[in-house]
Amino acid sequence: MCYNSSMKIKNVLKKGIFELNMCGIEDASWKIKLLMMHELNVSNEYLAIHGEDEMSQQVMEQFEKHQKELLKGKPVQYITNSQDFFGLNFYVDENVLIPQPDTEILVEETIAMAKEKGKKCKILDLCTGSGAIAVAIAKYTNAQLQASDISQKALEIAKKNALKQDVSISFVQSDMFEKIEGKFDLIVSNPPYIETEIIETLSDEVKNEPKIALDGGRDGLKFYRILAEETGKYLRQDGRLILEIGYQQKERVMQILEKAGFCEVYAKRDLGNHDRMVVGKWR
Repeated sequence: MCYNSSMKIKNVLKKGIFELNMCGIEDASWKIKLLMMHELNVSNEYLAIHGEDEMSQQVMEQFEKHQKELLKGKPVQYITNSQDFFGLNFYVDENVLIPQPDTEILVEETIAMAKEKGKKCKILDLCTGSGAIAVAIAKYTNAQLQASDISQKALEIAKKNALKQDVSISFVQSDMFEKIEGKFDLIVSNPPYIETEIIETLSDEVKNEPKIALDGGRDGLKFYRILAEETGKYLRQDGRLILEIGYQQKERVMQILEKAGFCEVYAKRDLGNHDRMVVGKWR
């Protein structure tokens, strides 16, 4: 991969897309355009209108450097430090999972429940990562939010995103419920749920995300068992536990919650028509 010292934007885009496609990189066109928008600090519309413009040598070198990282499987969001989620823009890097559109149904359900509870509603976001779930909920409700994660680096990013979106959230570093105090109306969590042995078979991009946020143990259900066993101590009467799940985990997670004493357990699908969320009401 080598670009000339002076090339038009449209030609650089075309060449970059071709090279990513040749290496089997998925969504090559989208990733190259995102990268170009980042390097030039412009919109997609700008690229369409200014395709004949020539790129400076400095920008060309930076673009080439980052394209090499894409070819090695680094997610484009970690290069641009940016990901859109629930209509908001979040800072992300290698210390947190990249928020995905599939998770938005979790936010929608929690917001609806929070509005039913009223402005005194207390919500805990366990395993917050980038803070995307907690920040989005705080942005669109009057609920009192607390968010926790075992990773201090993840919490620093979550705090940055809360500040970026101008929302108030209480953050605590905690291994699951270890340092959590008080009772909540809603506890929401997108815990690690990928089976340990499966992780090494995933795409290079996914394997570049933090393993601690992916690994759900031998059967992928380790953290659901902890949540089912411990959450009742931290939920008010009629409180609810709202969980993201893997698309093949619905029946097993529902059984885990019911066995632990949750009632009115139900599941919902995401926009891709995959089982993505399980909710249980504390007795």
